Amino acid sequence: MSKIDQYKQSSHGKNRMKQEGDVAKARDYFFSNAPLNLKYLLEKRFGWMNNFLKNEDSGIEVGCGTGLSKLFIKCRNYRITDYADNEWLDDKMEDALNTPYENESLNFVISSNMIHHVPYPIKFFKEMHRILKPGGVVIIQEINCSWAMRRILKLMRHEGYDYTINVFDENLICTDPNDLWSANCAIPNLLFDNQEAFRKHIPYFSIEKISYSELFLFLNSGGVIAKTKCIRLPKFLLRLINRVDKILVAISPSTFALQRQIVLRK
Repeated sequence: MSKIDQYKQSSHGKNRMKQEGDVAKARDYFFSNAPLNLKYLLEKRFGWMNNFLKNEDSGIEVGCGTGLSKLFIKCRNYRITDYADNEWLDDKMEDALNTPYENESLNFVISSNMIHHVPYPIKFFKEMHRILKPGGVVIIQEINCSWAMRRILKLMRHEGYDYTINVFDENLICTDPNDLWSANCAIPNLLFDNQEAFRKHIPYFSIEKISYSELFLFLNSGGVIAKTKCIRLPKFLLRLINRVDKILVAISPSTFALQRQIVLRK
């Protein structure tokens, strides 16, 4: 096995980032002391999704964490869900593989950096297909396990990755189901890099969009939930960094891009 194939996730106590998994503290920090860096980052991560939504649509975010997407999604019938009993949730959803929603009841589902935590990705997509109306969309913001991302994960002793698993095997566990913060950051790459394989194993969704983003914009954000140091910057410098990121990502997404955007249509 080559070194690129697998990097085992460090124990949570060895993570060099602070507040791993503490969504309540991360949310309080956002509203009290977060740098513009982070607000600008999240605006970029969620703002593009509005292009695929109509105001009258009904939909949810699965695994919303801090629930900050509600600041950026412009849709009246949008509800945020998670497994916890946090006060900012609209609905509690203990299991994204077995949701409480009726068949064909939603126009859209948003998933932001959640799929790489899912133990059974195929079961997740089957469940999303069940609850979406015909023509409905799954709107995904996810990790791109690029060369840069792999270096960062190892440096920070954060989440792991494993390219050796078969994400299309419905019975294969891809992350630890007993650890909600267990992660395999290679899952999005294994699902979407080979579009022919995706269509073969998940024919009930068509791929409508795949794009890539982020390098320095994320590195100097301070972190969304888990935290690290950053240099607070004004908006004009953040815009400049965003332009630099776009150039580098366009040159080589497999080298530089830390995030990707996907839209799947039923």
